[in-house]
Amino acid sequence: MIPVFGVKETEKNYQARYAAYAILINDEGNIALVQAPNGAYFLPGGEIEGNETKEEAIAREMLEELGFEVVLSDYLGQADEYFYSRHRTTFFYNPGYFYSTKSWKKVSEPLEEGNNSSWESPAKALELLKRGSHKWAVEEWLKKKTF
Repeated sequence: MIPVFGVKETEKNYQARYAAYAILINDEGNIALVQAPNGAYFLPGGEIEGNETKEEAIAREMLEELGFEVVLSDYLGQADEYFYSRHRTTFFYNPGYFYSTKSWKKVSEPLEEGNNSSWESPAKALELLKRGSHKWAVEEWLKKKTF
């Protein structure tokens, strides 16, 4: 069963926004987070564009947001979320596909401007992450991870 977060408000028109995200961990055991210009924290990743696969979307988003190339390992699963974006003044239905990574390397500066990134402990990441689906993914990753 796919977990669902947020509340679908009746009589609201939701735009589907399919997205893919990845959990990256550094040598200290911290998780990469991206902070949007509005201050909200998310796992790195984002909308699947055009005919991209989930994996292609992650590869593009990692370069845009972090300047990283990643090697994916486990598929953690799908979690759906309903939310309203004040920035886009739109109601979204957001199926998210979540992966962990085997490795990553910095290959450039981030291609997008306006976001900040940080490395946070899993506990701090769970506090900071805005979306329930992103918190769910970290919790699923923690269940599978051996430290």
